[in-house]
Amino acid sequence: MTAATLRQIIDSAEAGKHAVAGLVVLGWEDALAFTEAAEETGLPIVLQAGPGARRHTPVAVLGKMFRHLAEQARVPIACHIDHATTLDECLAGIDSGFTSVMIDGSSLPLSQNIALTRHVVEAAHRAGVSVEGEVGFVGYAGGRASAFTAPSDAARFEADTAVDALAVSVGNVHLQTEKTEGIDIAALSAIEAVTRVPLVLHGGSGISPATRRLLARQHRIRKFNIGTELRQAFGAALRQVLAEHPDSFDRIEILRSTIPAQRAAARDVIVNIGPG
Repeated sequence: MTAATLRQIIDSAEAGKHAVAGLVVLGWEDALAFTEAAEETGLPIVLQAGPGARRHTPVAVLGKMFRHLAEQARVPIACHIDHATTLDECLAGIDSGFTSVMIDGSSLPLSQNIALTRHVVEAAHRAGVSVEGEVGFVGYAGGRASAFTAPSDAARFEADTAVDALAVSVGNVHLQTEKTEGIDIAALSAIEAVTRVPLVLHGGSGISPATRRLLARQHRIRKFNIGTELRQAFGAALRQVLAEHPDSFDRIEILRSTIPAQRAAARDVIVNIGPG
């Protein structure tokens, strides 16, 4: 199957009133496990290469890996650059075969964020690539605090950039290792009242499955970014295999053993926020 754009996948989710999983990839085993989970469920996913993955592996290599998996898969898969902060990063992703880019200007003043995002949208749309932007700031557990998205800023951003998806801050936090009930439904509803663009929640690992399902069904959240809980599944599986086989040293066999746990964790996420 040809790789899908983010817009194609979230438009389908919008029509069905559900959400899709943006799954954070750090290596081959992750990407393969997530693709297999998508095929098992019959549902589309977004494979995401964040800054950490791009520092570890050249973006051109990630692009070829993602596109290989997407083009062999039996379900639509978008190949997504996550948290790029410059036009050049986005262009490198586009040149490397990614079908979607996220330009994160959330640390900039609103007018500069809009200008940067608009430049990315113009370049990406010419190439047939989707764009996700961010207004407000999604903070980090143990790090910089969040700044909630102002509805008026979201409305202006949507109108002035023509993004395909908009990441918002309504109590979601990156790198949460424990589930919280911190989503401010009133703040989310206020954003939904003045925008039409599909919305994205980063820091999805910190949101309980029940709340994720509610937000997908009863609100306009069309993508949840999930990374931390999948890395936790990887870590637990890795520790188990090393404990059970202390003399093992074959990198391929050790890492291959983490695939089933990651596949199961991804499958749970995909099904929970998907249709039905």
